[in-house]
This record gives sequence, structure tokens and C-alpha cells, in this order.
Amino acid sequence: MNESLSKKVYEPGYYGKKRLSASAWADIYARKWEKENADRKNEERESAPHFHICFSRQIGAGALEIADLLSEHTSFHVIDREILEYMAKDANITEKMIEFYDERYPGRISELFSMLISEKTFLKSDYARQLAETVTALAEIEPTIFVGRGTHLILPRESVLAVRLICSRENRVHRLKELMKIDAAEAERQLKVIDNEQQKFFQSVYQKKEAVKDEFDLIINRDHIKDASHIAQIVACAFERKFNQTF
Repeated sequence: MNESLSKKVYEPGYYGKKRLSASAWADIYARKWEKENADRKNEERESAPHFHICFSRQIGAGALEIADLLSEHTSFHVIDREILEYMAKDANITEKMIEFYDERYPGRISELFSMLISEKTFLKSDYARQLAETVTALAEIEPTIFVGRGTHLILPRESVLAVRLICSRENRVHRLKELMKIDAAEAERQLKVIDNEQQKFFQSVYQKKEAVKDEFDLIINRDHIKDASHIAQIVACAFERKFNQTF
């Protein structure tokens, strides 16, 4: 029994919905960007600012499910942890996006990234810089919902609605237990491993031990607001009010 349980490993963001793999997502959107870029070559070159929603979360709080519901309402694409990791490790994909964008706005991404590096002094490692360049390129292409990897710390604060999702450990363990069909002890063990990995990531990339409440526009506790669709509505309303936009 223990052997069968150990084969079920929780991947952050999983909530039972079948999703495109990161590589398939990258292939589809590379073609999409290429087509859109070709279609826009003859348009007037005006760079309108994009605004974004960035979710930070305790693992197991259900951020990706909420992001997907929000995407249905806003039509913003969701970029999750898996996609960011895949793209940040493949410089060719990010370079292709930058090429697409630079054809319309020559030098714009390079200018933004240079400014970012000078302002965000924590971006020291090669990986951190590649992650920042990937997030910057994605954000310049279209309004986006980012989930995980500290994207709210990378993008200009005035361009994002930063949302933190928290939940009691008891409810996080229960959620993993139900999703993965494993017992509570195994869910607790897996959550501890993933929490440690998340903490190490933020220490190595952002030199932070934990999320600071002042970084966020909203902090939502899922112990008290349980319905994912209700949270999606709250976030959509906050976005509209902050940026004076309607969906």
C-alpha cells in the first residue's frame, strides 16, 4: 500500500483539470504570437500599457483553479509555474517572443529589462535573470494572469494586481488528500517537501524567507472564503477598480 501511495506525487497547481503540457502550450502560443505579429505589421505602432494579475499562494490553496475561472471571465491567458519554469529554462523561446515584439516596438523589451535589472537588485543569478526576462516578455505581449514564481516581485508594481492566497495547514492537507486520493499522513509529508522547495526557491531567487503582506493588494484566506468562483469574482472586481477597466 505504501508503494502505491508514494507514486502519487502532488504537482503544485494540480486540481484535477487536464491541462496542456508546458511544451505544448509554448508551441501553440509561439505560432499564435507569430501570426498576430504578421497581422499587425501594418498597424500603427503604439504601445499601450498592459495590466496583469499575479497570484502568490501557499501550496494547496487552489490558486490555479481560481486563475482558470478568472481567465474565463477576463479572457486573459493563464501562465502557471510549470509554463514559467519551462520557458525560463529554454532561452530560445523567450528570444523568439522578444523578436516578435521587437519587430513592432524596436528595443522596447531590452529597455524595459535593463530598467528592471537596475531596479530589482535581487536578480543576481543567471536563472533569476532569465525568469525575469521571460516574465517581462510575456507581460509586454498581452494582459496575463500569472500564478506562482513571484511574478509580482518582477513586474512593475503599478502594472499588477498582486493577490496572495492563504489557507490553514489543516485545509491544505485535506485538499491534497482529496485530490490525490492519498491518506493524511502522505499528504502532510508531500506538503512539507513542497513547502520547503518553495521556500528555497524564494530564498535563492528573491532573497526572501517569506511573503510580506505589504507586497499585495489583496490577501484572501480560503478558510473563510471557500468558493473558488466567489474569489475569482472578488479579484476581477478589484482589478476593475484598481485599473479603471471593465471586462
